[in-house]
Amino acid sequence: MLNSILLQAAAGGAGAQGSGWTSILMIVALIAIFYFFMIRPQSKKQKEIKKFRDAMQKGDKVTTAGGIHGKIREIKNDVIVLQIDDNVKITIDKGMVYPSASDAVESGADIKNNAN
Repeated sequence: MLNSILLQAAAGGAGAQGSGWTSILMIVALIAIFYFFMIRPQSKKQKEIKKFRDAMQKGDKVTTAGGIHGKIREIKNDVIVLQIDDNVKITIDKGMVYPSASDAVESGADIKNNAN
């Protein structure tokens, strides 16, 4: 019985070195999965939104982060004057504007309204 316990301990000691490499490989695999399924798509989406904000012009239909739909009437630096009804205009920050949902559907793009 003592011999079997010693043999099991010896076999476990030899396997511990192999399991160390396995653990490192699993951590590297998890980091790769997080990068390709979470970090990379999010950064792509942020680049698309930034490209849209840089290309905005007077007359474009947009949606604010708060869900207000309107048409751009004026762009000054980082501030946008948005017309939401006939005689109703609001001033908002350029960073809180996203493409309108109807335009996104028409172009086939899948753009979600994220403030980050």
